[in-house]
Order: sequence, then C-alpha cells, then structure tokens
Amino acid sequence: MLFDSTLRRDLARSFGATLVVLLTIVLTMMLIRTLGLAAGGRIAPQDVALLLGYLALGVLPWMLALSMFVAIVATIGRMYRDSEMAIWFASGIGISRFVRPVLRTSWPVLMVVALLALVVGPWVNQKRVDLQDRFERRSDLSRVTPGQFQSSSDGRRVFFIERDSADGRTGRNVFILSSQPGTESVTTAKTGRIEIEGDDRFLLLENGQRNELNFDSHEKTLSRFDRYKVTAGERVLNSTEKAPPKARTTIELLQTPNAEFQGELVWRMGLVLGGANLLLLAVGLAEANPRRASNWNLLFALLAFVVYYNIINLSQAWVAGGKLGMGVALLLAHGSAFAVAVVLLWWRDYGNIVGVAWKHRAAPATSAA
Repeated sequence: MLFDSTLRRDLARSFGATLVVLLTIVLTMMLIRTLGLAAGGRIAPQDVALLLGYLALGVLPWMLALSMFVAIVATIGRMYRDSEMAIWFASGIGISRFVRPVLRTSWPVLMVVALLALVVGPWVNQKRVDLQDRFERRSDLSRVTPGQFQSSSDGRRVFFIERDSADGRTGRNVFILSSQPGTESVTTAKTGRIEIEGDDRFLLLENGQRNELNFDSHEKTLSRFDRYKVTAGERVLNSTEKAPPKARTTIELLQTPNAEFQGELVWRMGLVLGGANLLLLAVGLAEANPRRASNWNLLFALLAFVVYYNIINLSQAWVAGGKLGMGVALLLAHGSAFAVAVVLLWWRDYGNIVGVAWKHRAAPATSAA
C-alpha cells in the first residue's frame, strides 16, 4: 500500500540520520571522558579504545530507542506541516492507523534493543568491570611509567623506575619513597622484579639501600641489602569475586530473586518495554500545527522521553531499595505509559468529534438561559 511504503521509507531514512548524529555526539563525549580517566590514572592508556567500545555498547539500547522515537516524531510532524496529514485524514485514515507501519518498521530495532539489554549489556558490563578492576589491582610497579615519578594506588608511595623487560615485572634503578604514620623511608635498588606468591604480589629488590627517618625521635637509619622484599600492590585479581548486579547475566538475576537483582531486572526489562511504549507515544506526540513555524512538538516529545527515562531509573531504585516489588514497579511505570499512549491516540482520533458534540450540547442550554 502506498501509505505504508511511503511512511516506512521516510521513517527508515530519518532513523538512520538521527542515529548517526546521536552516535557522533555520544561517542565524542565518551571519548573525552575516557581520555580523562586515562589521564587521571584510573584506566590503562592502552585500554582506552577497548573501554570506549564497551561504553558505546552499554548506551546503545537507549540510543536506538531515542533515535526511533525522534524519527517518528520528526517524520509525522513533517507530514503535518506539509499538509500531508490533511490528505490522509480526508481519505479516512486516522492517526491510530499510523501505528501499524510504525511497528512494522520498528520491530527490528526493538529486537536489537532487547538483545542488547538482556544479553549483550551484562557481558559488556562484566568486561568493563574486569578491565577496570584488573588495572586497579595490578601491582604498583606495573603502574609506573618508565622515567616518570608516580604515586601508588594508596598515595603512600612514590615510584621511579627504568623498566627493563616488556612484561613490566622487572626493572632497574628503582626508587621508592614510602610515607607511613610517624616514619618516612627512601629505598633504592639496582634491580627489582615482581614475584607472585599465592594471591599476593611482592617486589623483590636487589643490591640497594634503605634510609628511614623517624619523625618522633628524629632518628635516622641506613641499611644496605642484597635482597629485599616488599609488598607491591594489592591482591591478585580473583575471578571468583562477587560481580555487581549489572555484570550478572539475566538468567542469574532471575535465579536469585533478591531486591538488588530485581532492581537490575526492572532496568533491563524497562529498556525493552519503554522502547515499545515510546513508539506509541511518538505517534500521539507528533501532531504539529502547519500554521506555526516553530517545532514545539519535537521539544515536548524530547521532554516526555527524559521524564520516562527518569521514571525507569526511579523504578529500578525503588525495587532495589525494597520499596516496591518488581511486578508493581513494571506495572506502574510501563502500564501507565501504555495507558497514556493509548488515550493520546484516541484523543487525536476522536477528540475533535467529542469536543464538537459537547459544544452542540452546551449550545441549547445557553440559548434557554
């Protein structure tokens, strides 16, 4: 049918353009943020591109939903302004008739959103957590950039090293300034290497000396050593450590029905249900007055998206905090949105007829008075 094919073609074109623009903006912001994390020493510089990819996959579900939402509002709004809607209405096609071609165009996007939210998203979050945790738990020696002074993770030690091997476990000309409550020490060594014993990392220094100052007694101690072992960072990353709810698979969340896990489920299911409700809301919110040059309908539609997105966040927080059950939260958040969308579509179709009928009813009463 000409109506369906025309609308679907315009929707697909608008969706592609909107998604490209949003991806460009969001990826640029994420790149700046990720570079800031790398500059601040919170992630490894070589992991910037990998972390950026994980972040992009994490925000892709709501970006797809927003792109389709904006595409529907912009396409149908343009049809209002170009008086195309007047032709379709005169042909007997109401605004609710637009729902079917919109759903036929959008269902692949909804499937991708569901796949990303329920399957890909947890895997991405797990990789992000592993990547950041691995960097935070790596040894203090491996944090140091060769030829530069750098603080340890707890801020109590300052390192300088000339790295000798590609694996980062062996170095030469090691300098360590350590500050403890009441004491300060300076340790130098010709060589140093990382050794792992169980779950702990140690820095083994060879052929060096240690100068220690006691602030209370002002006593200085100088000691020389052939071999000296110090703790080099925190414990080795343990793969069996507890992962946060966002990094758990959807099946794990379903098998463990506690409040925190159910809150994460509400968030993931909310992305899918919210994407479907936004399609219906977009059709109803797209109405525009062709006599006005301003595009207020798109502004109000974006405001509705922001409000709905925040409601999804609030529902997750309420369920995770034990204030609401998962079913009640989903019903309140998404059932209400679906009801608003249906009422809005009905009003667009029959609101004028109802208004005229009320005017005709009120007219005799006014005349009698």
